[in-house]
Amino acid sequence: MTRDRKRLIAGAAGIAAIGVAGIIPAATPAQADPDIDDVRKKVDKLYTQAEAANEDYSNAKLRLQDLKDQLDDLSSDEKRQSKELDKIRAELRDSVLRQFEGSDVSAVGQVITSEDPQEFLAGLSTVSSYNALQADLLARYNTEAEALQVRREATEDAKSQMAKVKTTMQQKKSEIDKKYEAAQAELDELEADELEEFQSTDTSIPGNLPPPSGRAKAAVDYALAQVGDAYVYGATGTESWDCSGLTMGAWGQAGVSLPHSSSAQYSSGPQVSRDQLAPGDLVFYYSPISHVGIYIGNGMIVHASNPSTGVKVSPMDEMPYTGAVRPG
Repeated sequence: MTRDRKRLIAGAAGIAAIGVAGIIPAATPAQADPDIDDVRKKVDKLYTQAEAANEDYSNAKLRLQDLKDQLDDLSSDEKRQSKELDKIRAELRDSVLRQFEGSDVSAVGQVITSEDPQEFLAGLSTVSSYNALQADLLARYNTEAEALQVRREATEDAKSQMAKVKTTMQQKKSEIDKKYEAAQAELDELEADELEEFQSTDTSIPGNLPPPSGRAKAAVDYALAQVGDAYVYGATGTESWDCSGLTMGAWGQAGVSLPHSSSAQYSSGPQVSRDQLAPGDLVFYYSPISHVGIYIGNGMIVHASNPSTGVKVSPMDEMPYTGAVRPG
């Protein structure tokens, strides 16, 4: 074989090799499966952050309701004040017109027909008989006009605060959704058997629990009956709950009204030391407070845990303990 022919064959083989290399991608190192313990830590952290945002949302919701009630009261007061002002305005007009009885009152009528309190007073000051008006009647008008203005300003302030609270609620709802979606993305990386292990929940209830006393029995019995239910941010039952929704529902069965907020529930009764805990007491976690459960005895609580495990029984020291109160 001639040297030129050998070169031609070698060149063709090189071209073929390049073509094959272009078709078959280079091998890349296999991506390691996520460690379930690492995923658990990340997801638990995201759930905790989402629950803190949910707590802020719940508190903002309570604040919004307070502002709505305040606005209703202010609106009612403003209406009553406006009617009283109209009554005194009519008396003042009649008084002025009586001063000019038998005279040309067209000019007088022009200066006292304004519906605006300040313009009305300005009109009165131009009337020559102003000083002859009954002093107490004018003083009453001034007082009522000022009171109406105060109520109007308070009403506008309440509306402004409501708008800010609504914005806060929208922001917190968005934050909850983002944290939850991030947690779901972490869980999606697990194999089916690992995901099942992660989300497995022990729905058994420990035996030999100390019996609750008084109204606490109704609260504990109701909360334990919900073990296995789903956790949903903002839910208050009857098949899904968040932490304060469960405690609110449970103590509601005992005739005790609690706000839908774990931090607000911390003020629902006297504080109880750890060594004095009794079944039914509310146990709070994290700083600032963002989680609550119901103590059931033997160092255990029942609580709406998180979206992966729902309502369950857990050791009370499973989370950073803050304090406890006794409702009712």
